[in-house]
Amino acid sequence: QVQLVESGGGLVQPGGSLRLSCVVSGVTMSSRAIGWFRQAPGKEREAVSAISRSAGSTYYADSVKGRFTISGVNLKNTVYLQMDNLKPENTAVYYCAMAPRIATFEAYWTDSSRYSYWGQGNQVTVSS
Repeated sequence: QVQLVESGGGLVQPGGSLRLSCVVSGVTMSSRAIGWFRQAPGKEREAVSAISRSAGSTYYADSVKGRFTISGVNLKNTVYLQMDNLKPENTAVYYCAMAPRIATFEAYWTDSSRYSYWGQGNQVTVSS
């Protein structure tokens, strides 16, 4: 019933931009949070960013601060990840995931085990 669908990925040159979208259906987002994770070939899944509307807070991995921007959750249950100045090392499959309400979300947003539902993933390739 609960479904998360990512879109917006693709092939982009270094220095270019993409905006990923995560559309959530089957559940309201009033007290939940959305995180973005990525997994590159041969590497473990890595937290990229997260947003908690109830807390009014956003979170970013150090590697993407100043280049990526998360926004939402809007009335259509959509969360965006704007990715600017993309680098080849950003190449990965990007996933959005939904977490239940967590009182201390700032301490756990990078923990993938805290997220209950996951999208199917969306490939981002940064190459010249």
